[in-house]
Amino acid sequence: MAPKKRPVPLNIAPTGDGSSSINTDVTSEANSEALKKILEELDLDDQQKKRLEAFLTQKAKVGELKDDDFHRICELGAGNGGVVNKECHKPSGISMARKLIHLEIKPAIRNQIIRELQVLHECNSPYIVGFYGAFYNDGEISICMEHMDGGSLDQVLKEAKRIPEEILGKVSIAVLRGLAYLREKHQIMHRDVKPSNILVNSRGEIKLCDFGVSGQLIDSMANSFVGTRSYMSPERLQGTHYSVQSDVWSMGLSLVELSIGRFPIPPPDAKELEAIFGRPILDNTEGEALSTSPRPRPPGRPVSGHGPVMAIFELLDYIVNEPPPKLPHGVFTSDFQDFVTKCLIKNPADRADLKMLMNHAFIKRSEAEEVDFAGWLCKTMGLNQPSTPTPTAD
Repeated sequence: MAPKKRPVPLNIAPTGDGSSSINTDVTSEANSEALKKILEELDLDDQQKKRLEAFLTQKAKVGELKDDDFHRICELGAGNGGVVNKECHKPSGISMARKLIHLEIKPAIRNQIIRELQVLHECNSPYIVGFYGAFYNDGEISICMEHMDGGSLDQVLKEAKRIPEEILGKVSIAVLRGLAYLREKHQIMHRDVKPSNILVNSRGEIKLCDFGVSGQLIDSMANSFVGTRSYMSPERLQGTHYSVQSDVWSMGLSLVELSIGRFPIPPPDAKELEAIFGRPILDNTEGEALSTSPRPRPPGRPVSGHGPVMAIFELLDYIVNEPPPKLPHGVFTSDFQDFVTKCLIKNPADRADLKMLMNHAFIKRSEAEEVDFAGWLCKTMGLNQPSTPTPTAD
């Protein structure tokens, strides 16, 4: 039997002979001043500061991550080229979400991916899933993250069937702040905003995960999956230049999906909307027909929660060439409808940017509203709510 390969630690530094030196003490006590500076630089309330400080202090005790130190508890999900397990890190006793990505790649590329993931250590925000480290072992890259016990919003949607507007208001705030943090502090886009990459927990926190910090990992996984392309903006699907405006499109599409309970392309017709909302729904206040697209809806039986079946290339062609989806009238507030419409403008030059959206009436109203997000989530997902629930008011 071949000897088991020693894991490659995340924080590797190249040396002159082409090997790697190890520096595992990423957030040691010597860096307490750096921790203090991190917290001071972020615009956080007292609760957010305490939670982030607790995470970083806990993380400092983890040390080098090794495959032998993990005990698998259960699978949390699969997709995007990898599987995610809930695992116990035995030396620290911390439960982590460990994403395993199997890639047949050369050692040089693997080491580049590990190096590029290093920036995740610096992504400290209440709106970004916490990162413990990454390593390579026996053909797999492991990315170890904070465990979010509420799962992802696609999992929540399966239980909730539809997510209420006031809950999506809090989701929108968190996603916008997460995207703004990545752009302003790290000059990176997310590149893969969708419900499965928005995680929630029983404390009422909403965080982004799986953003594109490693160009080499994105390239290496490019041929592993296609499903994620359905959330891509028209300009990205056409292969033209794209920016954070592409993330705005993906957020808008995700919000429509979470609102109506299924992926919104092709759009639901009057009959399906009536089934979803339990009453007749008109496209607008003048009572115009629901679909502005000349293209007939695809044949095939609707799949529960997913709308009509479409081949992936037909779906991508629809996104590029047909009118964008929108929220039906008479069900949601005009503020929310307008917010989504501004996210789903096909021309990125006309689409709202992050700053415009943060100042939108829907976001301002959602910031002012007290919503017990944690209570709603725990009831929906059958979780035990922490002893001191706090309404989410921003």
